[in-house]
Amino acid sequence: MYLEKLEFYKILDMLSTYCDTYKGKEHSQKLIPSKQKKEVEQLLQETSEAVNLSYRSGFPSFFPIANIAIELKKLESTKPLSASSLLDLAHIFQSSQDLKDYFNKDYIDSSQYPILMNLFSHLYTNKSVTDKISSCILDDGTIDDRASKALQSIRKQQRKLEQDIRLKLNDMIHSSRYSKYIQENIITLRNDRFVIPIKEEYRSQIKGFVHDISHAGSTVFIEPILIFEMNNELNSLKKEEELEIEKILQELSQLFYPYIEELQTDITLIGQLDFIFAKAKFSKNLQATTPLINAKKEIYLKNARHPFIDKNKVVPISLHLGNDFSTLLITGPNTGGKTVTLKTVGLLTCMACSGLNIPCDENSSIYVFDNIFADIGDDQSIANSLSTFSSHMLNIVEITKHATKNSLILVDELGSGTDPLEGANLAISILDYFQATDCLTIATTHYQELKQYALVTDGFENASVEFDIATLSPTYKLLVGIPGKSNAFQISQKLGLDESIIQKAQSLMTSNQIDIENLLKNIYDNKSLIEKQKLEISQELEKVTNLRKSLETKNMDVKRQEQELIYHAKIKARNLLLDAKEEATEMIKKINSSSNRQELEDARNCLNAKIKDINLVDTKDANELMNHESLVPSLTAKDIKPNMDVFVTNFGQNGKVLSHVSKSNEVQVQIGSLKVNVPIKFLKPFHDTAKNSSSLTVNTVSFVSKTKMVKSEINVIGLNVEESIFVVDKFLDDALIAKLETVRIVHGKGTGKLRNGIHHFLKTHPHVKSFRSGSFGEGEMGVTIVQLK
Repeated sequence: MYLEKLEFYKILDMLSTYCDTYKGKEHSQKLIPSKQKKEVEQLLQETSEAVNLSYRSGFPSFFPIANIAIELKKLESTKPLSASSLLDLAHIFQSSQDLKDYFNKDYIDSSQYPILMNLFSHLYTNKSVTDKISSCILDDGTIDDRASKALQSIRKQQRKLEQDIRLKLNDMIHSSRYSKYIQENIITLRNDRFVIPIKEEYRSQIKGFVHDISHAGSTVFIEPILIFEMNNELNSLKKEEELEIEKILQELSQLFYPYIEELQTDITLIGQLDFIFAKAKFSKNLQATTPLINAKKEIYLKNARHPFIDKNKVVPISLHLGNDFSTLLITGPNTGGKTVTLKTVGLLTCMACSGLNIPCDENSSIYVFDNIFADIGDDQSIANSLSTFSSHMLNIVEITKHATKNSLILVDELGSGTDPLEGANLAISILDYFQATDCLTIATTHYQELKQYALVTDGFENASVEFDIATLSPTYKLLVGIPGKSNAFQISQKLGLDESIIQKAQSLMTSNQIDIENLLKNIYDNKSLIEKQKLEISQELEKVTNLRKSLETKNMDVKRQEQELIYHAKIKARNLLLDAKEEATEMIKKINSSSNRQELEDARNCLNAKIKDINLVDTKDANELMNHESLVPSLTAKDIKPNMDVFVTNFGQNGKVLSHVSKSNEVQVQIGSLKVNVPIKFLKPFHDTAKNSSSLTVNTVSFVSKTKMVKSEINVIGLNVEESIFVVDKFLDDALIAKLETVRIVHGKGTGKLRNGIHHFLKTHPHVKSFRSGSFGEGEMGVTIVQLK
């Protein structure tokens, strides 16, 4: 019952929309909070692993899989399966292979994902069976002619015979003798036999068998006697075809007989993985984090948001229950957010105990309760003669019977619906009972007596939802430690109630009530002021931090400009030296072509000496430029951590590290919108001088290095269209510089979306002369061959 009150089933409905398989959806709909700490920690860990892996390698593709329970029973009875059923089974093996390929990429360190590694490693694949099925059965479920030699021969005879029948009938319907008898110049089928439409009044003129008559009775469909035997032979071939197909299906079904358990295992694992990655997708959509699980029976939520409220509009709440107090009393106006606070705490606790990440800040913490009780909403029933008070009290009775010290209790408007004095005293007694049970409790109330009781009782704490008197509207901000104050007189005055009425009401209050109300007002006002001052200080600190970052950025820009001026000057000097060397060489050529060699010997020796000096200066300058990058220290594996800003030398751009260092000494780096795997030897600290020296090095040696290092093939499998186009564009530039004539782009077959995107890009690329898909032996549809200009 409490799960429904907290709208937990709506969470499951949202979660199931992220599942692609029926098994994944089953897992989603059956999900319930666990009461075991170790189980909760494992469920959260698998969600966290999936989220982290998705940042590393994107989400795996899951496609709908058939429910093969009936097929498995047929296999157990050694009965043949239909062509479509065989395709379904082969699809399961293929899906398992695709999932294993996703996880077994070189840049993925499987040891970082122990739970997922265990699931992926137990997937069973069988390429020989999958290939056999795909070669014998087409995607639409028909048997391929090449499934057997006998089937190929039968269908060849069928096609030849059908062609002969059509030729005879065509000659007949177009002949001058029969044309006036023909209703329409078409050849059609009735009862699997070829017939022609004849006008009813001429049916006796055509010798043959009538198979059908039109609804109007004006047309009869006759099988002429001259094709009777041919139709018989064709039907005989169709019977042979059916028998041969049954034989083929039996043989193909036998391929799966030894793998019934493996198919069951794959179905289970695919569904489980689909469910786990659905949790990860749900988490990313909610901008959720993995909560800590504590053993101290505490709830610590920092900037928690209700999942069903627009994240751009929701006001986050923060609270810490179970540390200094175990009972929290929330007061405030109606529609001010009291009930939303109850539901947020209860729902996020249920989500965490179900292995779902929750929408709040990092380091929020949850305790695994043995039960969560919620008395929220109005369960009054006319049919059962239940008033509001009675319905609430029935829920409270059930809670008192079953609550333990490890329970969480959420009660909305405790003691309402009856005499205020009796209701307040009853509410105090009930909260005392929960306090004595040592469980955690959050309750909302309007009773002044409960606020006063919480002020003087250990283990109790007041909280309120803020209300803006100026606008007469709630702010939905939860203020823990601040009791809600009564705003009845102020609100009435704002709304225009006669001042004499308000004064009369105030005079009816006792001095004690006035003193307590003034005390609560002072506490509220003082704490509200402190909260506002804290917010102002926080905003000022943020401004100071932003200003400091801005000054640091400007300082770095100045240094970068200084370095750029130096680098450009050196490049200009080097170019001048190269021009001088070329001029000197030209002069030597002219001298060598002169007939008076003795006369010019001294001049040639002088020019050669100058060239030698130029070469020395040039070499020194080039070495200085080439070695400038070495002044920037390289990063080691210990230095590199996720979310670290780095400079990627082989791209010449800054990027952000997204993963830990893999076994192959690579990390995934995001450069703009592109995510690529980069060996750590190409990573340097994030510093503008690194950028400048790198750009300079690229300028001075790019033609040499690219000619030597560019490969004729690039693999973009795993990237989306936008990312692959970025990589392919750079690859084509490098290939053109290296003077390559033909290159290969490996994009895989998949759905064809990546291939089509690359082909569309290549059509307008200035370096591309032509391109085509790979032929047999080249990778076929999974590869594109590009001819460069």
